[in-house]
Amino acid sequence: MFFYLWKLFCKKAFNKLIITNIKLKFYHTICRLAQITIFEKYYARIMIGQIIFIIILIAAIYLFSKNAGKIRRNILLGKDTDRSDHPAERWKVMARVALGQSKMVKRPVAAVMHFFIYVGFIIINLEVLEIMIDGIFGSHRIFSHVIGGLYGLLIGGFEMLAVLVLAACVVFLIRRNIIHLKRFSGVEMTEWPKSDANYILCIEILLMTAFLTMNAADYKLQALHFGEYIKAGSFPISSLIAPILPDNAHTLVIIERVCWWFHICGILAFLNYLPYSKHFHILLAFPNVYYSNLNPKGKFTNMPSVTNEVKAMLDPSFTPPESTGEVSRFGAKDVTDLTWKNLMEAYTCTECGRCTSVCPANITGKLLSPRKIMMDTRDRITEVGNNIDLHGKDYKDDKSLLDNYITREELWACTTCNACVDACPVNINPLEIITEMRRYAVMEEAQAPASLNNMFGNVENNGAPWKYSQADRANWIDGK
Repeated sequence: MFFYLWKLFCKKAFNKLIITNIKLKFYHTICRLAQITIFEKYYARIMIGQIIFIIILIAAIYLFSKNAGKIRRNILLGKDTDRSDHPAERWKVMARVALGQSKMVKRPVAAVMHFFIYVGFIIINLEVLEIMIDGIFGSHRIFSHVIGGLYGLLIGGFEMLAVLVLAACVVFLIRRNIIHLKRFSGVEMTEWPKSDANYILCIEILLMTAFLTMNAADYKLQALHFGEYIKAGSFPISSLIAPILPDNAHTLVIIERVCWWFHICGILAFLNYLPYSKHFHILLAFPNVYYSNLNPKGKFTNMPSVTNEVKAMLDPSFTPPESTGEVSRFGAKDVTDLTWKNLMEAYTCTECGRCTSVCPANITGKLLSPRKIMMDTRDRITEVGNNIDLHGKDYKDDKSLLDNYITREELWACTTCNACVDACPVNINPLEIITEMRRYAVMEEAQAPASLNNMFGNVENNGAPWKYSQADRANWIDGK
């Protein structure tokens, strides 16, 4: 009996001890959350910063994914076309044209400046990756612990690229707004396209300036051995900026943190600006070049249904294959009659004007501008996508690419010389869109310029574009 009572007493005392211990732990936790010491306040600020950064990062990725998904949906509204053949050749074309920038060298000044921005964009993304990791985990220059001595070389390279990007952006701003290069003007270059280019250049200048200022403040804090600013990195450019910054450590921390937040938030904002800007080509240029048309330039496509009709007329014994589907339209009247590749090209267009600057029709004062063809196509498919979002996929707005956006005068001004296709640095083909709309005008509406109608009549009646009958073709031999 005594043993039983002693056991019961010990059990109650043990339970009371556990409860007391839990209460003590809870008390200490409350004290820690109350940030009693400076040390705890410091790490609480870091934790709050991490939470804010993660929320901003998730929101930015979500918004970008949503808007990019709409563009993908818009592109897939186009008709299907197979561009999966000859993968080895496609990889070679992409490596040469998209990665190697081979078609940019025809204009050396622009090529060199664009190369600085292009390489800077790719390589400095490694620095962005480090900033994101630091933001998520509350670390500081985490790569310095991973790659050791190479980190200084890496940061030094980033700074040199940042200066080159700054210089290139300034040159581009001068070319657009002071020199006023002709190819940056035109009826299609309204206020928004011009402003869009300037916005991007100014944003890049601000981002690179924030990056260098952040490093300059970091450099001085490292020299002061202040807090978490351990000796890491080499700062060949920002060390030259450092003397103009204040010497007070706390002020330097504020400058470094403000530039850090501005730099990374600016990049995330820039990411979400891309779907509304011509600079979406940053993401689409590589796939667009990969899916380039590998056929010889100027080779037109034939519609199988029409080809089979012609074969049946020429050869009564020909048996056309079974139709795989009803032909909804000959050629293209609206953007949904074009292929998904045509629509991808519209979103990939950089509006650089190289195509228009070499177009013989445009040079001689005609209305045609290949750049406008691509911009109009992009505007129209965006409008169609917005109508789907607002009214559903079956909504019709009684508008079309032909007539409402692109005039027939523009279409028939084209000489089909392929100069625009050859000039485009990312292999965009405005000629395909032009010929498809011409096909619609001729085959469905029987509308063409009078000179072409005469030629069509001669081909139908005489088997040749000329007005002479087949029996008279050899008359020139006899001098008739």
